[in-house]
Formats: sequence, C-alpha cells, structure tokens
Amino acid sequence: MPNRLAGATSPYLSQHADNPVDWYEWGDEAFEQARRRDVPVLLSVGYAACHWCHVMAHESFEDEATAAQMNEQFVNIKVDREERPDVDAVYMEAVQALTGHGGWPMTAFLTPDGRVFHAGTYFPPTPRPGMPAFRQVLDAVSQAWRTRREDVESSGLRIAAALADRRPPGGARPPDPAGLDQAVWALAGEFDRERGGFGGAPKFPPSMALEWLTRHHARTGRPDALAMVSATCEAMARGGMYDQLAGGFARYSVDRDWVVPHFEKMLYDNALLLRVYLHWWQASGSPLAHRVVAETAGFLLRDLRTPEGGFASALDADAAGVEGLSYAWTPAQLGQVLGEDDGAWAAALLTVTARGTFEHGSSTLQLRVDPDDPDRWQQVRSALLEARAQRPQPARDDKVVAGWNGLAITALAEAGTRLAEPAWLQAALDAGDLLARVHLDGSGRLRRVSRDGLAGAPAGVLEDYAEVAEGFLALLQATGDPEWLERAEVLLAVVLDRFSDVAGDLYDTADDATDARLGRRPADPTDNASPSGRSAAAHALLTFAALTGSHRHRSAAERALGSAGLLAARSPRFVSWALAAAEAALDGPVQVAVVGVADDPRRDALLARARRSRRPGLVVVAGDPAGTAAPQVPLLRDRPLLDGAAAAYVCRGFVCDRPTTDLAVLAEQLSR
Repeated sequence: MPNRLAGATSPYLSQHADNPVDWYEWGDEAFEQARRRDVPVLLSVGYAACHWCHVMAHESFEDEATAAQMNEQFVNIKVDREERPDVDAVYMEAVQALTGHGGWPMTAFLTPDGRVFHAGTYFPPTPRPGMPAFRQVLDAVSQAWRTRREDVESSGLRIAAALADRRPPGGARPPDPAGLDQAVWALAGEFDRERGGFGGAPKFPPSMALEWLTRHHARTGRPDALAMVSATCEAMARGGMYDQLAGGFARYSVDRDWVVPHFEKMLYDNALLLRVYLHWWQASGSPLAHRVVAETAGFLLRDLRTPEGGFASALDADAAGVEGLSYAWTPAQLGQVLGEDDGAWAAALLTVTARGTFEHGSSTLQLRVDPDDPDRWQQVRSALLEARAQRPQPARDDKVVAGWNGLAITALAEAGTRLAEPAWLQAALDAGDLLARVHLDGSGRLRRVSRDGLAGAPAGVLEDYAEVAEGFLALLQATGDPEWLERAEVLLAVVLDRFSDVAGDLYDTADDATDARLGRRPADPTDNASPSGRSAAAHALLTFAALTGSHRHRSAAERALGSAGLLAARSPRFVSWALAAAEAALDGPVQVAVVGVADDPRRDALLARARRSRRPGLVVVAGDPAGTAAPQVPLLRDRPLLDGAAAAYVCRGFVCDRPTTDLAVLAEQLSR
C-alpha cells in the first residue's frame, strides 16, 4: 500500500510512496509521533535527480527487512532538499560538522524536538571498508537512544548550541576595486591552465565565477579574467559534460578533463550557463559561444518546459536504473545507426573509442574540434538524436522551483532580446506569468514550488524572492511593461521587511516562516550549486535601485555584499555571485532610457545598440513617452522625444548626459 508520500507535491517524495518504509513528510505530525512513541527521528534528505539517493532507496528503503527495522525503531521523515532548502541547510551543516563532509543522500538522526545527534550520508546495505552497513547504524543508534539517553540528548544540545553560534558576518563593507583585483588573483591561483576550470576532479561548472570574471573584464579590461572564461567555456562545451547532440550541461564532470559527466541536468546550472555563454559571446564574438547559447536555450524549451509554462527542476542521471544509459555510445552502435562510413567518421569526430571513455566500453560524446563538414555533421547529429530517442529516457523532476525559474527567466529574456529570438522571450514571459499566477499570493508572499499548476506548501526562501524579482526586472527591461516592476517591488519589500534583522543582515528564511525545530534561522552567505540567497538579493536590489533610483534598495544591496568583502580574498569561488554583483555596484548604475513609438526602426536601433553594451551596472528600458505605461516606470518619466524623433537618455552614477538620436554618440556615452 502507498505510504503518506503518495499525495506529495515533490516528485522525489512520490518516488518513495511505494516503499515499505512508513515515511512522513516534514511537519508536526512526525515529531508528535516520535514524542508519543519515545523514539528518535530518522531524517533522510535527497532529491529526484540524485544517483546515490536512488541507489540507497533501492538497496535499503525498498528492502522489507530494513524497512521493518526503520519502522520499529524510528519515526522516518523524507525531505526533498530542493523543496525545503532550509531543512537541508541546517542539517547538512550538522553533517559536515560531525563527519567532515556532506552530500546526498543525507541521513540524520534527531531527537523528537529536532536536535541532531548522529548523522552521515550514504550507508551501504553491507559493511564496506570504513563504512558500516545501514542496518548496523540503525541498531547502534537505537541502542544508544535506549541505553544512553542522557549522552544522546547532551550531544544534541551541544551540536545545536555550536551551530546556533554561527551568525553570518555583518557590518563589513562591500568589495572595493582593489579587493576585486585581489580576488581575481586568488582565483587565478586555482585555475587549471591545461584543462580549464578551477581545482581538481570532480569539476563543477563554475558558472558564477565565470559570470564574475566576464563582468570584471568588462569593467577593467583585464585580459587574464577573460582568458580564464574563454578557456573554461571552451573546454566545458567541447567535452562530455555538454550534450553534443541535444544541448544542455550535465551537473559536473567526474574527471579533470570534462570527459565523463554525472549525467543529471539541472535547471539552475543551465540557466546560469546560458547567461555566461551569452556574455562570453558578447565579449569575444566566439561562434562556439553563440552555438551553445542557442542549443542550451533549445534544451530548456524542449526538455524542461512544463505544460503550464514553467521549467522543470531536472532530468535524472539514470535511465532504466543505469546511469548514462541514454547518452553513451560504442563504435558499433554508431555504425548501426549511421552506416560504416559515417559511423567511423562520427566515432573519430566524437572521440568514441574501442576501449571506451566511460563504462563497459562505451564513450561519452566529445566535440573537441569543429567538424570539417558541417552539413554532414548536422545529418549525423539528427540521426543519432532520433536513435537516442528510442532508448530509455531519464525521468524528469517536473516540480517548478520559483528561484530557479527566476534564473531561467533572466537568462532567456536577456538572450532573447540580445539575439532577437522572440520564442525565448515568450518562454520567459510564460514562466513569469506562471510564477505570478500560481506562486505569488495576494499578500506578496511566494510559494517555493508548484507542480501541475498547483502551489506546494513550502514557503519561498530568500533565493526565491530575489531570483524571481530579478527575473521580473529582466522582463521589464525586455518589454517595458510596468507590471513586472510592480511585482518585483512587492517581492523586494518582503525581502527588506521579513528576511532582514534590525542591522540589515539577511537570512534565508522569513522571520514569520522559520521552522522553530531547526533551532536557528539559516543564513549562509556562500554560493554553492546555485547562488546564495544573500548574493541573489544583492543582484535584485541593485537592479531595482538602478531602475528606480531607490537609495534604500541600493544601501540594502551594499550591506548584503559586506560578507563577500570578508571572504573575497580567501575563498572567491564561494562568493563569486556576490562578487559579480559587486562589479555591477562599482560600475553602475548605468541607466539607459530609450523613448520612441512602437515599431519605430530608429528606436529599435538605439535599443539594440544600448543592449550591446557590456557594462556590468547597465539597465535599459524602452517605451513610448506618450503611452500609459511610461509614467509608471521611473526611467521613462519626463523623457520626451527629441524634436519628434526617438532618443536615448544615458545616466551614469546618477549624472545624466544630453539625450541623443545618434547611434555613435550613444555608443560613446556608454563607453565612458
């Protein structure tokens, strides 16, 4: 019989609905049951695209004997980390403190009031060197609870007290030009000059660091910053981590050469990387960058778009229980699809070897050089894609996460306007409409997730409010529709009123939506797989301030960047999204208002020229000064046509130039 997870919004929880484990969702019912039975809580945290989460589920949670032991000795709670990042953040910090490492699946043992006293990650079904079997762990924890209760509860109190003392750094100043220069030098020390990227294996796509370096180059002209971006972007796009047939990036590379990926595809990675490759193309004119932008946008619209207009969270790493089954090829398989001649040509082009670069003699597809016959490559690619579609396909986690959709909206709106791709902009508008209709309630509060057009219970966290606000502001700049500005203002009002304390420090949860069982309000200033809430808030607040002239929002953004100033020299990779915002703060605001009637070619030319600027602090809005929308957008107010012609108004650092109708003059004004 299905357990309590059968009706869950989260696809990850739904995957466990038929487990013999008597799972609960996170909430009062589970903890009340633990108190009534006087047993500990077993908390299991993962996500739908997590390979080792599936492995542990198959080995342990689907096993009748293991499930019976779990049900007898514990109250068992299953959490989707993507749905409840606040729960994940607090207990992951405890796991890292207790074990020295973290990851998913995460397994934590809690007292009935929510304090962790023992924790780990993946546990195998039988003992391995350095790893006890899961059922051994269950027995040991249960016995300790029964026979050494005082020690267990004291341990929980000590861990809770230690974690509660970790307040986010506040009161520091945002990075100045010298600090950003020093941070680039520190990051350059980690740069892999042979292979691109930073550090060793596994290599994650450093999207936020690349965005920061691109902006640093735009502000300073520093050539080594762009060189690191170019080398890394090219290496990632030509390796096996990038899907050479269908576009889109996998989660990370298990090796230093970007050959073998961990095959899950995440929305946030691809949204961030779409923007990075767009800005690399703007900086370099690289045809590879342009191709990756188009293919990644195509992947988002084709494979992650939901019927309601949003974007699904991820594609799984596995298909039919086998990691990479959809994506890997042997020379024989290429020959079967393409014939002998084209199969051999494709094998050489895509580095598909007899020995294999992946598992069981199969290879990932790499495109280390551009094909010498582009037409032949397109025919081969189409044939391989058609054949791949007949294989088992990875499952899709189709919940819509507000913040990640905000990232996708920003990327698609920006790419759609820069490259004149109306379908991308329309997809961004559709996703924005879904967030406004389903996730945003009448009081301005945001729900984190939805599925099938229905909002889930979890409240939005700081990253959701900030990234959705940034997405709405991108739609304002793409369309001139003031409704997106109004919606962003509502969200940022909640950020300032509910997510900050009296000193202006930002927390990841709202003051009226923090779960008391967590023992504290999480407030992580560091970027991880996706931007931290604090750095995302800095971006949105700065953009809003540039568009409206609000000193309150700019001051709040500068306060949010203070922790990045403390960490920039020591750990620039882990605050790189904040450093990207700091580049915008130093460069801007650079405000451009383009006025003219709709469909005026001169207005369109001025607007296109303004959007080509790489200034990190740039905002651009266009509208008809005689229209009803113009008075509602501060940058468009009191901006008349110039002698009846379309004109551009440029302000930099709160000082404005004369309006101009001349493209060359506009370019000169933007380049100062």
